[in-house]
Amino acid sequence: MKPGWSGAIRAGLATAALALGGCGGYRDFTLPAPDRSVAGGAPSWEWKADAGPSIEPGPAGSWESSDVLNPSVVRWRGRLVNLYSGFDGRTWHTGLAESADGHTWTKRGVVLSPDPASWEGGAIAANGSAITAGGALRYYYQAGEPLRIGLAESEDGLRWRKRPEAVLGPGPYASWDERAVADSDVIEAGGRYFLFYTGMDRARRQRLGVAASGDGVHWQKLRSNPILELGGFGEFDENGLGEPAVWSGQGYYWMLYTGRDRQENRRMGLARSADGVHWSKLPLVIAGGEAWDAKVVCDASVLPEDGGVRVWFGGGDAARPDQGLNGRIGSGRLSAYSSR
Repeated sequence: MKPGWSGAIRAGLATAALALGGCGGYRDFTLPAPDRSVAGGAPSWEWKADAGPSIEPGPAGSWESSDVLNPSVVRWRGRLVNLYSGFDGRTWHTGLAESADGHTWTKRGVVLSPDPASWEGGAIAANGSAITAGGALRYYYQAGEPLRIGLAESEDGLRWRKRPEAVLGPGPYASWDERAVADSDVIEAGGRYFLFYTGMDRARRQRLGVAASGDGVHWQKLRSNPILELGGFGEFDENGLGEPAVWSGQGYYWMLYTGRDRQENRRMGLARSADGVHWSKLPLVIAGGEAWDAKVVCDASVLPEDGGVRVWFGGGDAARPDQGLNGRIGSGRLSAYSSR
């Protein structure tokens, strides 16, 4: 979900002074061309969810007693590592869980909490994107008021070093991401890093953009952002976009993203791109199929595999703007097939 967005709204025009904090400006770019060696054209996709949630909230009084959401799963040192968000009714933290198969997870506890004495403030240090870099882990998380994107690094997954300042901040006055940047998803392509994210403008519209970096620390935003717009009246994503999850395969870039309707129900949509910048929405919309995720399906994390993509996602049975969703984490698979 979008924990902390209400705080970003309250921040108002204070974002102007932080317009390009952690960001090296703007440029025009596209992502490297994806592998087009696969014959047969762009595939269609079929979704199948696994039964039940795989990560549940913790006991009453714990750091994750209210919601668990925002999985970010990576393969690291022979196992799957999941950096996910937990809410205790007051604060969002990041926890770590490990798995051999992606279904059964062993929780290792809290690894990141907000630092009230830093730029983060005290409400959130969570809702991020994990990648591996040089044998270590990097985690791009959101924090602060207004929301910005920070970076933490770890050699063992349990002890983390935070960068002293945010690495991506809101845009300038009247820009599409003036009020907040959040919901990061970072991928590596062609020796560079690309950060897909949600931006919010002064009209509280939430849309998607991208930034590029050579080192994963210093970022330049795409000059023509946003890259994905709101849906039309009555569509599942008419009220907001968020939580992009991007991968390449079958000759294209693909994106799962969260769409919000006017009743705050969440579902996931699918988009396709030849260059990572110009995107087309596809007909597939993923909704919850069980009682536990009847109102909310969001926060995708993806790992490509033969013939498809494994997906972990957040789900809930209460449609609310940010938290108190009875949030849990589930999984499923997108399978590619020829539409000819």
